[in-house]
Amino acid sequence: MGRGIMAALLAAFVAVLACAASPAHAQLSNLGAGQTGRALSVCVLRARPGDDPARLIRTPQRFDCTTKQTSFGPGDYWVISSPIGRRSPPHDPLVARVGSVWQQSLSLYVLYADGRLAAMHDDNRGITRRIQIGAIVEHQLPPHPAAVRRLMWKVGGSANLRGIVMGPRLATWAESQRSNLAMSAIYAGFGGLALALLVYNLALWASLRYRFQLAYCLMVAALLAYAFTSSGALAWAWPDIANNDRLRLNYLLLTLACSSALLFARAFFEEHVFGPRLRLLIRATVIILLATGLFFVLFAPVGVNVVDRVYSWVFAGVIVSVVATLWSAWRSRSNYLWVFAIAWALPILAASMRVFANLGLIRWNFWLDNSTILSMAAEALISSVAIAYRIRLLSRERDSAIAAEAVARRLADTDPLTGLLNRRAFLASAIGREGPQTLLILDLDHFKQVNDTLGHDGGDEVLRVVARTLRALAPPSTLVARIGGEEFAVVTSMSQPIDPNVVLTRLRATRMPFDLRVTASIGTATGALAAEAHWKSLYRAADTALFAAKSAGRDRARTAPLAA
Repeated sequence: MGRGIMAALLAAFVAVLACAASPAHAQLSNLGAGQTGRALSVCVLRARPGDDPARLIRTPQRFDCTTKQTSFGPGDYWVISSPIGRRSPPHDPLVARVGSVWQQSLSLYVLYADGRLAAMHDDNRGITRRIQIGAIVEHQLPPHPAAVRRLMWKVGGSANLRGIVMGPRLATWAESQRSNLAMSAIYAGFGGLALALLVYNLALWASLRYRFQLAYCLMVAALLAYAFTSSGALAWAWPDIANNDRLRLNYLLLTLACSSALLFARAFFEEHVFGPRLRLLIRATVIILLATGLFFVLFAPVGVNVVDRVYSWVFAGVIVSVVATLWSAWRSRSNYLWVFAIAWALPILAASMRVFANLGLIRWNFWLDNSTILSMAAEALISSVAIAYRIRLLSRERDSAIAAEAVARRLADTDPLTGLLNRRAFLASAIGREGPQTLLILDLDHFKQVNDTLGHDGGDEVLRVVARTLRALAPPSTLVARIGGEEFAVVTSMSQPIDPNVVLTRLRATRMPFDLRVTASIGTATGALAAEAHWKSLYRAADTALFAAKSAGRDRARTAPLAA
């Protein structure tokens, strides 16, 4: 019950977890600009035709410093920083770092204390060439003897989905390199982990062929691709791609990662968890997610704000599928609900915090934004452990089934009283043996008198003692069976013969219940056993020899002539 309650409490956030919660996560990969250097406060002014940058940067009082950036809506804007007062030396120049957002162009103006104004202009492809690891847009400020007084950005075609200029910071070139190195280590660590898990689980799938292993590999591959684009590594690998196109690809991979997470959950739980309606719901959710990703790629350039809103609502709707899945797993008492909840606990927490930040309930920061990569790593790793646990349970079920099958087969093939082969199993194993075989038929003498003296329980014990004696004398590969009430049969290769007189001597020496003396008569014959006809011929010969032994006075053995 506790496991179900825990999963139910977490369920409201699972969709946000699996999908990184909202498209903001795809856009703003590193608000706080790598958490390096000094944070800058900024003010905003809507751009108008004929604006003079040199005049605007020298009159910051015209800018709005109190209104939230998202309140301005989409458009063209000037964004000015607070006073700086630091030099940009040639050996370690200053850099301005901002988060990557949806925009058409970005220019940076640098005002020095001596009045000099430097400018850098980038279209959408130019922005890509300035991307650092963590999806940070970085401008290196031209070295100059005078101190930097202010910075001012001109943002053209800003969608202003989450802000105009996000997380502006001023750092040195050395700090920027250290940030790149640290972020590279984080993303490379996740990439190495994802690749290792991918290869390992693909290898497992090749041998075990469980469907949920392929679903897990698809999820890890999608997360790996998403991390490659959201980290900004794609911009380094493909510097000519427009930054907005990188973001569009990021949105698409985000829907693929979310869809694969749902498919993994669908394949991970037992089949009885999913009724017809739930299966239809998950299938429809996956199709809508993928269609929404394609919709964003195709129509974002036309109206990104509207498309982004549709995208957000679709992602919010994923909660229904996830909650329904966990609720059904709880009601059907799934063996995997608790391990699934543990695997997704950290991503759920991180994603829910990001939703709160997206709604403006808490303040956005660098570590919260980068919790996605850490939570994805934790989810991929712990989900691999969950897969190992599921395989362990499946292996135990398989082993139990094999053991039960072996027991059933043994019960079907053995005589329940003596534990020897029954007649059916004996014939199935004997007929078809290669080479000359010797058949011994042993029949207890006057066994009716034994039953009359000891009772049927005592007679049964005598049969068990005889069976143990035959097993003890039989060489390896010998077949020993009880083929009638007090009649036993032994088939052994002619190269490993059993002396029937040794059997009789051992029976005479074996202590029986109540020290009763029990004897037997044995008939033997040797011949081929390659076919059923051979068995009939060999049995007739051995049975004839047995009759001769009884006719001669019992407690003795007789051998039939060698059969063809």
